Amino acid sequence: MTEITGKVTHGQHYGRELGFPTANLDRREYVRKKLKIKFGIYSGIAILQSEKKYRAGIVMGPLDKSGLPKIEAYLLNFKGNLYGKKITITLKKYLRPFIKFKNTDDLKKQIQKDIKRIKQS
Repeated sequence: MTEITGKVTHGQHYGRELGFPTANLDRREYVRKKLKIKFGIYSGIAILQSEKKYRAGIVMGPLDKSGLPKIEAYLLNFKGNLYGKKITITLKKYLRPFIKFKNTDDLKKQIQKDIKRIKQS
């Protein structure tokens, strides 16, 4: 299992617009550890500084303008503000590759399916 720790930074807020806000991780540890992680959607765990654990849907990739992969986590049943806080994510299971969706409704339906699988894992 791969662990990545980082501070939560601001992203493009696309997940929030879809109704699934994600915590975007700073990628310094990813770079320092020279990690090579298959891009796609994972089920995993997010641990907050308070040591509280949440099941999470984790997005690895694609590469952004800086040439680094995006690292985002949707924490199931979390409410609150994580900006600037340190979290550790653990990738447990690869769920699927990225898919190009025709529209946002199809994307939302797939996210719901992914969340169902995460709850079962």
